[in-house]
This record gives sequence, structure tokens and C-alpha cells, in this order.
Amino acid sequence: MAYIGREPQIGNYQICDAISVVNAQAAYTMQVSSVNVIPESVNHMIVSLNGVIQKPGSSYTISSSTITFSSNLATGDSIDFIYLLGNVLDLGTPSDDTVTGAKIVDNAINSEHYTDGSIDTAHIADLNVTTGKIAADAITGAKIADNAINSEHYTDGSIDTAHIAADQITEAKIADNAISEEHLDVTAITGHTAETSIADGDLVLIHDASASALRKMTKANFVSGIGGTNTPAFEAYLGGSGGQALSNDTVTKVQFQTELYDTDNTYDNSSNYRFTPGVAGKYFIYASVLYDTAGNDQLGPHYIYFKKNGSYILQTLNNPGTHYYRQNFVHQTAVVTSDTDDYFEVFARVNTVSGSGQLLESDTQWTRATKFGAFKIIGA
Repeated sequence: MAYIGREPQIGNYQICDAISVVNAQAAYTMQVSSVNVIPESVNHMIVSLNGVIQKPGSSYTISSSTITFSSNLATGDSIDFIYLLGNVLDLGTPSDDTVTGAKIVDNAINSEHYTDGSIDTAHIADLNVTTGKIAADAITGAKIADNAINSEHYTDGSIDTAHIAADQITEAKIADNAISEEHLDVTAITGHTAETSIADGDLVLIHDASASALRKMTKANFVSGIGGTNTPAFEAYLGGSGGQALSNDTVTKVQFQTELYDTDNTYDNSSNYRFTPGVAGKYFIYASVLYDTAGNDQLGPHYIYFKKNGSYILQTLNNPGTHYYRQNFVHQTAVVTSDTDDYFEVFARVNTVSGSGQLLESDTQWTRATKFGAFKIIGA
């Protein structure tokens, strides 16, 4: 490169202050104008001893501002000069557009050297930007092309209701049989705010839990409840020709052994003789018993009881007083509330004036007279 005038010099050239040799001493402090100086390295200085230029690293070493010769100097030796060259490779600030790619060390440029927005798509190699090179939360919505994100990019469950616009879920997007009873609200029927605003010809959808399906009903049927089910339901009777013996004046569980029907297998007719609905709601329960003295003896007061979970909830008494008779029929009904694990049983008790008491399944007047049944009348 040509220059007008003198060519600039690179480096910081200095001659150290004169150093007096001390007999049997190898180490000396280097100063310029009485100030300690530290050379760049042993290779950035020229040292002359007794008129001979010394070899860096072997004839002498440096540590900070101290030069140490390889052997002790003696009286009469002369340190002619120590010439400091400074940083001979310090080029200062290069002129604009003078540093080529060949002068830059591989992998030496990182993000701090880029001007914001200076890298365009032409300088990005295809498939060459890995996720490891992208900082977390660094890609904004403006950098994503329209319609570029589809379902494969969503994490399961990542779209919450806050990110779904109102009225955006259409009927076509709802799977068949996906809406259950808990999601239906009569007051939310389109165009209607209450049952009274449903016209006679309108159809409404009612979820039938027992059938796991939606049923179409008109207003008339919807209001009256036609189309619903009263299950669980069952009826069982005493069964057998021998009846059931009763100890005198003792509360005894009635053993309704034979089922007439049992829609949901909720009655135990083999050991506990109890009804366990398993579905919360209100139930109509009924029972009747046919008392007998097993002969021409006399019945005293006789009772029928309902128990829920082993506790009395209702009793009916028939007390003939002084008008004794051999046989009598007692009936009892109730509306009860049941949770999913409640159970119900029937008990009997008789005082006999004479003879022994028993329960009969039937006689010449009544068939299946001693029976127990129940059915659901309304949900919880």
C-alpha cells in the first residue's frame, strides 16, 4: 500500500533505562523513565549483553517487569541496551471493507456481531437453522407465515377455552353420542328460556340415562314425563309352600325368595333379602305380608316394618284387640330417598294369643300375598 509522506510505524518502541550490573546477580528490573515496564513477551524485545544480542527464551526470560539472564552476571559485564518493540501485530482499526472472510477465524462471529434484521432469507441455508440455535421465546407471531401452523404442531390439551372464539364449535364438530345428560340444560334450548316457551309442536332432546341415548320428545311428553323409565325396579315374593315361621313377639326379616322381575339385579333374593338401588333418587317401595297361626288359633297384634341401612323408617300395626282371628293381611308403602349405597329391607312381628305365627306366600284368596317391591320415581 502506498502512503503520502512517511509510512506509519506499528508497535510501541522503547529503550529501557540503563541498568547497572550487580556481581553474581541474574535478575533485573526493566524501567522506562523510572517506571516499570512489562514487555509483550520475550520475543517482543531485543537485549544486548557485552556487545552480543541475546537469544530470547534461552539467554534470558521475563516475568512481569523482571528480566532474568540464564546465568549470574559479574562485575565488568555490561547490559548494553534493552529495546522493547511493543505489540508489533497491533494493526489498529482496519479501513472500511478491508477485512476479508479469509482473515476471520472460523466460528469467531456470534450473535453480538450481527445488526438486528441484517440476515435475510438469501443468507440462510436450507434446513440449516436448528432449534438449538434459536433462543427460547424468540420467534414472534410476525415471523410465522399465515396458515403455517396446523394440528401436528399443537401439544395435546394446549388449546384452552380462552383461545376458542365464541360460537365457533359447530354441530359438525361434535362427535355422535358425545353429549351426555350433565351437559343438557332445558333453559338453554335454542330460542327458549323456559319450558313454557316451548311450542306444542317443538321437539326437544332428553337424555335417557338408562338407555345411554338422547330421545326426541314433544312438549307434551316432555312436560308430563312420558318416555322416561322407572328403573331400577323389582318385585319378589315369599315363595315355597311351607311359608316362613315367626318366633312369638320377635322382629324377623321376611325372606322374599322368588323374584317376579328385577330390572338391574338390585335385589338379593338368596341371603340378605334386601333392595340396593345403586342409583341415587326417590323410590316408591311397597310390601305386604299374610299372617297365619298355622291352625285355628288366634292372632294378636301384628306388624310390618321398613328398615333403611338397618334402621327403622316406617311401621304399620294391625291390632285386632279382642276380635281375634286366625289369619290377616297387612300392607305398607312409602316414598324413600336413596343414595348409591343405601339398602332397604322388610321385617315382620306377631303376637299370638294362642298357637304359633307364620307368614304365607298365598292362600285361597290371595296369590303372592307376601311380597316386596320398589321402583324409582325420580332421579337425585
